[in-house]
Amino acid sequence: MTRPVRVAAVAAHFGRDVERCVAKAEGIVAEARSRGVDLLVLPHAVLGGYLGDLRSPGPADLPPALPEDAGPVRRIAEVARGLTVCFGYTEAVAGGRCSTALCVGDGRVLGRHRKVHLTAGEEGSYAAGGSFTAFDTPAGRLGMLIDFDKTFPESARTLALDGAQVLCCPSAWPASVTDRAARLANDRQSRLFDLYDGARAAENQVVLVSANQTGVLGGLRFLGQAKVVGPGGDVLARTGGKGGMAVVDVDVAAEVARARRTLHHLRERRPGAYRGLLDELGAASPGRAGAVR
Repeated sequence: MTRPVRVAAVAAHFGRDVERCVAKAEGIVAEARSRGVDLLVLPHAVLGGYLGDLRSPGPADLPPALPEDAGPVRRIAEVARGLTVCFGYTEAVAGGRCSTALCVGDGRVLGRHRKVHLTAGEEGSYAAGGSFTAFDTPAGRLGMLIDFDKTFPESARTLALDGAQVLCCPSAWPASVTDRAARLANDRQSRLFDLYDGARAAENQVVLVSANQTGVLGGLRFLGQAKVVGPGGDVLARTGGKGGMAVVDVDVAAEVARARRTLHHLRERRPGAYRGLLDELGAASPGRAGAVR
């Protein structure tokens, strides 16, 4: 017998003050615990915020970079006792920085992911990750994507093929910086954010938990729109553009099995027909230049 998992996706603002960010994250975790949440997904860049500019970011636009064993990171891992928590931050690595997501629980790291797909505004400031790998947690087998990663179907598909039944997606996803809309609901990036969430869940028949930043930092205005999406692409719970927590009980194994009962997308693939993709994979080097594993 499987059991429901109480899943929560958070929309919230996190700025440059790391101590205030940690206190806010601790408060959100405490609220989630009081509501019986098993799996909590926080936004990306919860420790010091995201970039302040995507067009030509300079040193003043960069968030602080922290090693994994830094005090603020450890504090979130410690407060996560009794539930599984995913969150993103800027990680200090040898020679630079990465956009990194950690999954923590009971004071330890259960899984980590370094953002593979960097936007044009990030490429000069961050090193890219080099892989997508699923991992086991008390809340089930999970995989993580960081915002722009979910634009690429191969990212989520790789995690689903690795057995992930839940995709956790911390984001710092802003409104369009080139074609601003008066209302966030009408913004082109708002539409794409929701589209990718539904598509990645439906095409892989998995549960997707999408968290995002809200508010304004520097020249960026963030969308919010945290949500939990079922294996059929249906939104099970969501927030709006402001801060909030989308909470829903999901029997993940049962819902995934039900979605795949008649049409099992992973099993029905025809890899031999994807000649261009296979040729590209065969020609690719083990990791892109500058990738950090």
